Amino acid sequence: MSITNQDVQHVAKLARLNFTPEEEQMLTEQLNAILQYAEKLNELDTDGVEPTTHVLHLSNIMREDEAKDSLPIEKVMANAPEEEDGQFKVPAVLD
Repeated sequence: MSITNQDVQHVAKLARLNFTPEEEQMLTEQLNAILQYAEKLNELDTDGVEPTTHVLHLSNIMREDEAKDSLPIEKVMANAPEEEDGQFKVPAVLD
């Protein structure tokens, strides 16, 4: 697979970018160099290697839910900048 100047022009148009012909040529060369480097991965022998979703073996460790008493309303509202009827008062965002 290789990138052409037309590919660069198409992506630039989608991204609403304007490039000079010299910049288009430079980007085409750079993107092709990246693709050639990535092609080296095809040389790796991956027989017998299981596909993974993460490099580390992870498992979900979940704790049981425990019901606990909540904080008293006075303690919660102690740090509220403004309070009204036991609720946080915030500025209106709509008229």
